[in-house]
Order: sequence, then C-alpha cells, then structure tokens
Amino acid sequence: MKVGIIGAGMIGETLARRLAQLGHQVAIANSRGPETLRDLASEVGATAVTAHEEARSGEVVVITIPERAVPDLPRDLFAAVPAQVVVIDTGNYYPSRDGRISAIEDGQPESAWVAEQVGRPVVKAFNNIFFKSLLENGRAKGTPDRIALPVAGDPLEARAKVLRLVDELGFDPVDAGGIDESWRQQPGTPCYTQDFNAMQLKSALAAAVRSRVPEYRKAADDAAKAFFRTEPDR
Repeated sequence: MKVGIIGAGMIGETLARRLAQLGHQVAIANSRGPETLRDLASEVGATAVTAHEEARSGEVVVITIPERAVPDLPRDLFAAVPAQVVVIDTGNYYPSRDGRISAIEDGQPESAWVAEQVGRPVVKAFNNIFFKSLLENGRAKGTPDRIALPVAGDPLEARAKVLRLVDELGFDPVDAGGIDESWRQQPGTPCYTQDFNAMQLKSALAAAVRSRVPEYRKAADDAAKAFFRTEPDR
C-alpha cells in the first residue's frame, strides 16, 4: 500500500521503518518541512513530503503527533482526499504535555476529539504500545503469546483495513469496536503499554471502567512527566 505518516517521533519513525521493510510505499511529513526529514526518510526507506502531500499519498494516512499539535494541522489537510482513505490516530492525551483540552476532560474519547479537529473519521491504533516493542516484537501469525493490539474506530471497513495492517506488522489485531469505545485503550487503562496477548488484551479492555478515566489519565500523566521534559519535538 501507499501509506502517509504525519509525525516523525518515535511511533511515526518506527511505523515508517517497519512498513517500508514490508514493502509499502511510505511518505513522511512533519510540521517543519520535508528538508528536515531527508536523512531520516533515506535511512528508513521513505519519502519526505509536506503534510498536504502526505495526506494525498495513498490508501492510509497515519497521524502520530502530540494532541496539542492536532489543531495546528492545516484546516484543508483532507480537502478533496477520497473518503475511502483511512486515517489512523496513534495519539494520546497527556495534560502535562498537551495542556488542558476541555472536551476530553469532559469525557469525549481522545480520538473522537481528533476526528472532529481534522474533519475525518479516524481509527485509533498503535497508541498503547511502546515504540521499541513495536519495532522489535512483531511475530509471525500463530506464534504463542503473540502481542495483541486493539483497533477502535469507524467505519467498519476502515477498521478492518487497520486490523489487517496490525496483523501484517506482526501483532494479533483485536477489534475494540467503534470510536466511542476507544477510551478503553487510552493512557493508564488496564491494557495500556502491557504487551498482552489477545486473550489478555480482551480481558483488559473489558475491565476498563469509564468513570475511572480521569484516574487512569492522572496516573499515566504523572508517570510520564519526566519523559516529556526530555522528549525531542519532531
């Protein structure tokens, strides 16, 4: 497939590298322009482009940037982009990094908020795994205790395409429902960054309690504060 990636942080770089290794045509963009990505793109086997070019690069577009940066994406980013192009959101909301986002604090699932900002349905995936595990721990289908990843979003056809992509990358895909259920894989929830197998992941998704989302978020945010002080902005 042709895959465009907006964001060159750890998850964006890792997805670009792994997808290129699998033979996909990968275009990558950031907020500072393609000239700042030439070396990385050459290293991982991708093409550096602008965000507008990336959104028109093919069948799948991956948005993998901090939540605080989502409103700064071009307002016409997906203008004239065909409806069948799938948009994946890998993002997570951390107030200590992103500032307070009232809609999310009031209970809106993070990726539902992202979908509103970009004016397109999104599928939430790759948000609950550390980049190193995503890079190194993919395994062949049928491998015992293969790590599983949840995929939540609408419409069903878009979710199905992302489920197949997860499998191709070496992880058991778990259908986590529509975008309204995506809160179950947000930071701090029972499934977050646990590298569970499929059975364990399904149990963890079911164990999440919506009324505890603020508690989950605070625990994850407190744990991540030291990291965010040193995180490079790409």
